[in-house]
Parts: sequence; C-alpha cells; structure tokens
Amino acid sequence: MNEAEVVRLINQLWSMERMQLLAVAALPLLFAITLHEVAHGWVARMRGDRTAEMLGRLSLNPIRHIDPVGTILVPGVMLLTAGFIFGWAKPVPVTVENLKGRHKDMAIVGAAGPLSNLAMAAIWALVMLIAQWIYAVSPGAGQFLFFMGVAGVFLNLVLGVLNLVPIPPLDGGRVVSALLPGRLSWQYDRIEPFGVWIVLGLLLIGWLWALILPVVLFFSAVLFGAVT
Repeated sequence: MNEAEVVRLINQLWSMERMQLLAVAALPLLFAITLHEVAHGWVARMRGDRTAEMLGRLSLNPIRHIDPVGTILVPGVMLLTAGFIFGWAKPVPVTVENLKGRHKDMAIVGAAGPLSNLAMAAIWALVMLIAQWIYAVSPGAGQFLFFMGVAGVFLNLVLGVLNLVPIPPLDGGRVVSALLPGRLSWQYDRIEPFGVWIVLGLLLIGWLWALILPVVLFFSAVLFGAVT
C-alpha cells in the first residue's frame, strides 16, 4: 500500500461522525496509553527497580493509569475541536538509583514505551486482517472492527513516534537526558515542566506533525499493505 492509499484510509476514519469515531478509537487509545506506561514499569522491574510494581502500576487495569486531564479531558476536547486525538496517562514512577545500569538503563526504560506502541500497531494490523474475514459473515461488525484496527495502527504509530521526539517529558527527552553527562542532563531536564505545553503548541501550529507524519505514514503503509 502506498502513502496516498494510507491517507485515503485514514481520511475515511476521521470523516466519521464524532461519536462513531469515538466508538472505534476509544479502546485503541486506552490500550495505547495504558500499555505504554506498563511497558516502562515492566522494563524498569527487569532492570532492578520495583517502584512501579510496589505502587500497583504494572496492572493492565486502565483506571490505575488514567490521568483525568491527559487521558479524558484533552483527548475528548481535541477530538471534538481539532479533529485528532492526543493524550497521555499518569507517568509510571521510576527510581533511577535502583536500576542496575543507572542512566543507561533509564534510556532503555524510556524507549520501552514507544516500542510497545510499535508492537501494538502490529497487533491492530492483525485485527484489520481478522475484520476482513468477519466482514464476509457480518458486514457491519467487520467494518466496525476494521476501522478500529485502522485507528489502533494509526494512534499507536502517532504516540510511538511522537514520544521519540527529544522534548521532556516525552520518552525521547528522557532517553536524551539519560545519555547526557550530569550537568547537561540536569539543565536539559529543566524544560520538563513546560514540555507538555511546548508539544501541544507545536502540534497545533503543525510543526510537530510535519516532523512525525512522514514516519507515521511510512510505517502505516507497511502494516496496512501487509494485511489488505
């Protein structure tokens, strides 16, 4: 599948009535955000830090990870006003001092979230394949599941690629911070309190989309092409 066909398919998704779009996108978005955070905690546990586990944050129960603003308010408002969805969950706490490799392991923990989104994008692509088989028996259910898969692929790729942008508190920022020497890392981390608003601003004016969209479209074309 080429990128023009990917854009056509995604435009079909976003042209749905808002409530239909919410119905097909809510579950993929919830999983994308929740499992992203669980991946951070799970890898941290593997590397020696059990902070997230002790606080109950390795659970797949989305309620444990929901941020009222980032998981509910911001995605809902953006869906209704901006025509796209962006959100976040409560960050999983990580105690760097408990990690076996300290800063090197913190970079690995930071990368785990975006990598989990790439894995979930592949799983949602399989859902698209299954939906095409179901369509032959039940067109309504098959179409609904197909576009849920489209939403799952697209949202996970957007969140995965977006989180690799090196702006704290995005995961790419945490990876860069973990790799910088001490004083530079501390200075770089001072951006974090303003990071979310910087990201939202860059998204709204289109600069960040211009950076991540070609990457998202490329991987979407690969996954959609493999199942359609």
